[in-house]
Amino acid sequence: MEKLGINLGFLLVHIVNFAIIFIVLKAWVFGPMTKMLETRRKKTAQGLEDARVAADARANAEEAAEKILGEAQTKAGDIIKEATLRAESLQKEIVADADKVIQTERQNALAEVEEERVRLLSEMRGDVSAIAIAAAQKLIGEALDEKRQHALLEEFFSGVKGGKVSVLSDVNLTGNSAEVTSALPLSKNEQEQVKNNVIQQIGEAATISFRVDPSILGGLVLRVGDHVVDGSVAGQLGNLQKALQ
Repeated sequence: MEKLGINLGFLLVHIVNFAIIFIVLKAWVFGPMTKMLETRRKKTAQGLEDARVAADARANAEEAAEKILGEAQTKAGDIIKEATLRAESLQKEIVADADKVIQTERQNALAEVEEERVRLLSEMRGDVSAIAIAAAQKLIGEALDEKRQHALLEEFFSGVKGGKVSVLSDVNLTGNSAEVTSALPLSKNEQEQVKNNVIQQIGEAATISFRVDPSILGGLVLRVGDHVVDGSVAGQLGNLQKALQ
């Protein structure tokens, strides 16, 4: 060793010093530094993992939000559509109810007008009868007793002579319903006579209705289905006018 210029004692001292320095560095420098780097590496890795998890959570949240928004928009559309349909249905019901009310009120008003018209015509019947009797007496030149007057008036207004409705004497009608028109309202007794005669003609199951039309002057107009039998005074005068022409 001395031939090589190396002092063994000096070398051992350097080796010991190096070992001491190495041990000190390892214990007080390399160890803490390594541990610090490892801790930082773990923290960095954890941060990256947390960032990845946060990114995934954000992506999932955005996807869930878009899904919820889409479902909400679809549901809102369905609600709006259903509300629109309900509003349209409600509007139709309101319009239909209003039309029914208007129609009912109109029918009631027409019925009241018709009832009042019939009442006034019934009140006028006595005056018309008196005028008719006076005219008849003047034409035949003699006075008529009360019984004869009554019979003539019933025959004139009800079209019933000898217990028979004159318009049915020469016809044969069948049907389920009949409408009888008179110039003035018929009394209950006259209506019963007419009903009995018409039912005998067209059948027991038939329904009979009565209406008033002063323009026919007297007698009856009978409508059964599409068939009309005109036994009114106005009709007879019209036929007479045609015959004279």
